[in-house]
Amino acid sequence: MEITPDHPDYDAERAGFQTAFEHHPAVIIAATSAEDVRGAVALAAERHLTVAVKATGHGRSGSAEGHLLISTRAMTGVRVDAERRTAWIEAGAQWRHVIDAAAPHGLAPLSGSAPEVGAIGYTLGGGIGLLAREFGFAADHVRAIDLVTPDARLVEVSADSDPDLFWALRGGRDGFGVVTAIEVDLVPVSTIYGGGLYFDLERVPDAVNGYLAWSATVPEQMTSSVGVYFAPDMPMFPEPLRGRYIAHVRIAHTGEDGDHLVAPLRALGPRLIDKLGTMPFAEAGTIYNDPTHPHGYLGDNALLTELDEDALREVLALADQYIVDIRHLGGALSREPEVPNAVGHRAAQYILRVISPFDGGDPTTVHSGQRKVFDAVRPWTIGRSLNFVYGHPDAEEGSFEPGDLLRLRELRARRNPVA
Repeated sequence: MEITPDHPDYDAERAGFQTAFEHHPAVIIAATSAEDVRGAVALAAERHLTVAVKATGHGRSGSAEGHLLISTRAMTGVRVDAERRTAWIEAGAQWRHVIDAAAPHGLAPLSGSAPEVGAIGYTLGGGIGLLAREFGFAADHVRAIDLVTPDARLVEVSADSDPDLFWALRGGRDGFGVVTAIEVDLVPVSTIYGGGLYFDLERVPDAVNGYLAWSATVPEQMTSSVGVYFAPDMPMFPEPLRGRYIAHVRIAHTGEDGDHLVAPLRALGPRLIDKLGTMPFAEAGTIYNDPTHPHGYLGDNALLTELDEDALREVLALADQYIVDIRHLGGALSREPEVPNAVGHRAAQYILRVISPFDGGDPTTVHSGQRKVFDAVRPWTIGRSLNFVYGHPDAEEGSFEPGDLLRLRELRARRNPVA
């Protein structure tokens, strides 16, 4: 369906999860099929318009100011092949659609912390998920990609059909056309040991350092993180957390010895909330309890080879007005996939993320404050993760190995000269 600014559905179709940035496309195509997407790309060429796709995840949609925006939110189809342990996922599907389709077969996708994130954008940007240390990046497990090329052809891209483009799309994400579906591996996981431990940092000031020391001792079946933030006295937060500066340790473990492994964390001190136990993977979204309501924010990240106590102390002192998220990497994330892709910086052992609420206006002050945090860990920084860059003009800067970035740009110049 073609939607122009005078159409009653215009605002709904252009809106996304990220509310800090708005764009006003000349026309929106509300696609329901790959053929609709192909027709939209052809229409844009006919009218000399550039093309953007509305993101279904937590990032910012491609800018379509005055041009053509493709909305794929109606394309939520998922087909599971239980025998092959694969899922075919349409462009607008969120991870909750895939999780629900895979669960009856005792299978799970390599999804992230928020089930409401769009599966395709997440995967093509790399994908650091709940089970990442055991299984690696989601991009490492893509088998095939359905793509509308810039010249409006619908093609299937695989390692055999087009190895260069297959390499680029898995991790390079943007600028090669419009992906309408992907086929990915599923893993034989139906239950996990997971949940969260919440510490009051006034009562347990060493909780974050304790978490870092503990993370260096765990097996690959344990994927974890710690979030640090102030919980306002508001109903959206559980009563024990309100008005406190919190360290929230999140756990996802596929082994049998979860209680034994987390015992050192519990020994750090009293918990405001202790919610760890065996759960169906279908309930894994409760581990992080990420917000589900649209809002505005800016965020950036640094991939680190290590994070020592002094640097961490400086980070937390600088970032008391932000949400700080530290995720443990390594394990399978450090290994190259069987079929190479554009995901780089695999030597990173942690990712440090900083997120700030932002309601629009000039982001300069927020960027400047976040930059001070990342300056504190500069000696250990080897890059950033493309998926966790929110609201910065050049998300690719530092997101790839230098040679890979050059290769991506050369491929784009050949495959999509107007990108």
